[in-house]
Amino acid sequence: MTRSAGRTPTASTGRGASPGAAPSDAARVVVSQGRVNYGDLTVFEGIDLTVKDREIVSIVGPSGCGKTTLLRCIDGLTRLNSGTVTVDGKPLNGPMPGVSMVFQHFGLFPWKSVYNNVAYGLKLQGAPKEQIEETVPKYIKMVGLAGFEKSYPHQLSGGMQQRAGLARALAVEPQVLLMDEPFSAIDAQTREILQFELLRIWEQRPIAMLFVTHSIDEAVLMGDRVVVLKGRPSRIHEVIDVGIPHPRTRDTLSTPRFHDVKGHVWDLLMQEVIAAERQVG
Repeated sequence: MTRSAGRTPTASTGRGASPGAAPSDAARVVVSQGRVNYGDLTVFEGIDLTVKDREIVSIVGPSGCGKTTLLRCIDGLTRLNSGTVTVDGKPLNGPMPGVSMVFQHFGLFPWKSVYNNVAYGLKLQGAPKEQIEETVPKYIKMVGLAGFEKSYPHQLSGGMQQRAGLARALAVEPQVLLMDEPFSAIDAQTREILQFELLRIWEQRPIAMLFVTHSIDEAVLMGDRVVVLKGRPSRIHEVIDVGIPHPRTRDTLSTPRFHDVKGHVWDLLMQEVIAAERQVG
């Protein structure tokens, strides 16, 4: 496994001077020699990954390489067949407080209002009524849904539903946020808006984040590092330091560094596609 970006320039720390976003060496999540198999099919193996505090790590790879499965293992929803996951130094044996996940298809309860969807995690944790009444409106406002507290999911656009899902994940104030292709089910314009909204929210409260996506542009824009999964079973082929400071804006998309990293990730994944076509042929 290599950890340089090949033809990309020498990497910087990937961090700017945004308040509260100073570099931290504290490891929030550590996956050691992770392997998952379903019967005779091994999805991934030999996964070694550390996610530091206040770091966004994007994960890309071909369909079926285990990106979502890896997130579910870190969330405690799926067990590794071998290897370990630790969060803040504690072995993971199931869902753990301090870890939240935002799903691809919103995951909202259709019979609950926006307010009650956002409050769900806090109620599940047994938070007192006063804390819920203070916290829920704050995060509804943070994601831009103030005024829609009494609305139900069917009354919201896809982008608004995903905002509600994000507010629910943030309301429990996690130290680790897992994002499973959160913007893939919405239109391109809304997707771009939400990318920068998420970065804005992260800059206000920087935490450890793992961001799974099929979009190379999105992976590079969001991530401080990009993890490329390849092979069958998949392994970490390369970890690329993006080297673009925060805060990030639309101007980031036109920087030489962005295009260099994007091109390098594209080349890595195209090699996988070409190899797969040759095997089929």
